Parts: sequence; structure tokens; C-alpha cells
Amino acid sequence: MEQLVGDRSRVLVVDDEQALARIVASYLQAEGFNAQLAFDGPSAVELARDMRPDLIVLDLMLPGFDGIEVCRQVRTFSDCYIIMLTARDDEVDKVVGLSVGADDYVVKPFSPRELVARTKALLRRPRTMDTENPTSESDTDTITLRQLRIEPLARHASIGEVELELTRTEFDLLTTLCRNPRQVLSRRQLIDTVWGREWFGDEHLVDVHIGHLRRKLNDDAAEPEWIRTVRGVGYGMVT
Repeated sequence: MEQLVGDRSRVLVVDDEQALARIVASYLQAEGFNAQLAFDGPSAVELARDMRPDLIVLDLMLPGFDGIEVCRQVRTFSDCYIIMLTARDDEVDKVVGLSVGADDYVVKPFSPRELVARTKALLRRPRTMDTENPTSESDTDTITLRQLRIEPLARHASIGEVELELTRTEFDLLTTLCRNPRQVLSRRQLIDTVWGREWFGDEHLVDVHIGHLRRKLNDDAAEPEWIRTVRGVGYGMVT
């Protein structure tokens, strides 16, 4: 592992292609980030525990254990943002990475400037509600929809007595949909609210996260009890 010192948000870059990792880190440093490097799975988890990064740029293919396992382990102690890198434009890689808690993905080869832009866009998105300075009273109000209960400040969601184990992105998507229960929201509207207006990339990222959310809600897309799809438009809640 190797440390490169910056002065703002902490970013951990994990890739066994050391030259590429250093290039990415240098671009991040130039934008004022504190960038640190790891080149294998075990070192990545160890360094993530020590430095508590705000964001991890994580390659899928790593020695020791792969990026999927790194993501699983990191999610046991951190809610930092994770951008998964993959050399294969393979839907399976994307789906698995997002299912274990990654927030976004970038396919190799990529422009370091694009990766820095995606990093900035994610870091503009608040990880938790500002409890001292909420945007409005409605941001802190408990949301109920039939048996579903969402507590935004506690970032807690449950159906009846059963707590839902949601990733940050899944929680934010569900909260956004439930705050607008009679509306159908497009992918772009959901991205603007959850990821931020600066985010750019494949809007089908929303579909993958909605699929994971439905599974955790035990919801059937064909006969939905919670989240309905309006083809050509977007997603809404079943009220």
C-alpha cells in the first residue's frame, strides 16, 4: 500500500494495475483529494479500516480476493461511496457489484477525468441527513405507506416488525419514491434526487438498484405490491 497526501476528501484507489492506480490518484490529487493506494484485496480492506475513506475506487479483479469481497467486507464497517471498476462490459459484473453495496460502476478503459468527475458527483451527494440543518421539516418526518415505515434521520426502514437491510442507495431510492407516492418518477428524476444533478453515466443503473430493492421488499415486478413499473415512464409506489 502507498500513501499520497491531499487536503480534502479521502479517496482510496484499489487496483492491481499499479501504473493505472497511480495515474488515477494523481488526477485526484490535482483536484485536492487525499488519495491513498492499495493493490490487492486484503490491503484494501485493512487500509479502508484505518483511513475511513469518503469514497473507494475499487477494481473488480484483484489478487488476494476480488473487489466483490472487498465491497462486502467494507460494507460491514463503512458507508463510504464505492465506484466499481471492471474491464468487462458485463451486466453480471455490474449487477453483482451493485448488489453488495457499490454505488456506481465504470468500465475500463476509461478517462481519468471522467472518473474524477464521477467521484465529485458522488461526494456532493450527502451520505446521511444533516440532523442539525435539515433542508425542511418534511426531510425529517417519518414516512408511512401501509405497513412500510421509513425514518429518514435514523435511516431505518421496516415493514411491520421486520427491519429492511438496505444499502444507502436503496434506502434513498425507496425514500424518494415514498415521498412522492402518487407520482411516477423517471430514471432521470430519481438520479437527480438520489445521485445528484451532476451525475452522469448509464441511467439503467437505476433499474439494477430497483431490482435489488424489490427483492428485499419481496416484491414481484409482474404483480407488484410496493413498486410498480410504468413502461416508458419510470417507477412509482403502489398505493
